[in-house]
Formats: sequence, structure tokens, C-alpha cells
Amino acid sequence: IITGKEGYDITSGDILFNNKSIIDLTPDERALKGIFMSFQYPVAIPGVNTMHFLRTAVNSIRKKNSKKELDPAKFIKIFKEKLKAVGLDEDFSKRAVNDGFSGGEKKRFEILQMLLMNPAFILLDETDSGLDIDALKIIAHNINEIRSKKNGFLLITHYHRILKYLNPDFVHVLSEGKIIKSG
Repeated sequence: IITGKEGYDITSGDILFNNKSIIDLTPDERALKGIFMSFQYPVAIPGVNTMHFLRTAVNSIRKKNSKKELDPAKFIKIFKEKLKAVGLDEDFSKRAVNDGFSGGEKKRFEILQMLLMNPAFILLDETDSGLDIDALKIIAHNINEIRSKKNGFLLITHYHRILKYLNPDFVHVLSEGKIIKSG
């Protein structure tokens, strides 16, 4: 609902982002405002190159924020730095979005997107699901690196193991649709 997924009816209340309602905005308008979501099961987009996909997304956000778009050479440099940060090699830039990716590659690709887009609100839906310990540490490290007073995170998980590598401000335990414990 926060990111604008169709098929849900909001029967009461509002969603405020930076003190403004986003309830009538489309998913792409919300993304341009700085709302980012990683998915539990990211979809493949055969034929769409990862690097071109990300450059288009980053430049769309920059343009919306009245910033100069990154030329290809500048973007490639940044892209390669971030690829290294998430533990993916440069050949990854030639692949199609999530097409044939392992589960760990899909999750690291989403973290790569997060690093490049530098959103204000980051919703991570089971980013730690199915990861081996090395991939889990890479993802946690990058979450810690981007985390600041200028952004917010909501991490949804069924496992406590990622929390060993993060220092969350709050943990809420949800059961049967209700928060039963916070701390």
C-alpha cells in the first residue's frame, strides 16, 4: 500500500510522506519522491540490461529533483563501485534484470538499486530470505552504510539473524495482523 500496489482499498486513514499525502500518487510518482521497495520475490525482466535499467532509474530521480543527469561514463564508474560493494562482478552489467539470477544475486541487485537511487524511505520485504551467511553480511553492511538521519527503513523479516548485523532503532513483532511487542 505504501508503494502504491494496485488491488488494495484504503478504507480509512492516509499515507503521509514528508508531511504530504501520497495516497493518490501512482507507484512511479511515489518512487520519484524517494520511496523504494525491495521485493521478497523480485521479477525477471528479460531483455532489459541491468546497467541501462539502473541508469534510467537514477537519472529519472535526478531529473525529478532538478539535478543534472549522469552521463554514461560517470554512471559506469559509480555503477562499478556499487557492484563491488554488493559483491557482484562487472560481467553482471551485461545481464538482463533478474533474468537467470540466483536468489542471492536478486537480493544483492536490489541492494545495488537502493545504493544507486539513495531513497528517503526504504521498504525491504524479506531481503534476508534464502541468503547464505556471506550474502546476508554483504546486504546488512550496505544497509548500515546507507542508513542515515536523512532516510528511514522498514525491514520485514521472519528471521532474527539479520538483526545480528544491524542496529535497528525499533523492532516490532507482528502476529495475526497486530503488533504484539516492541522494543
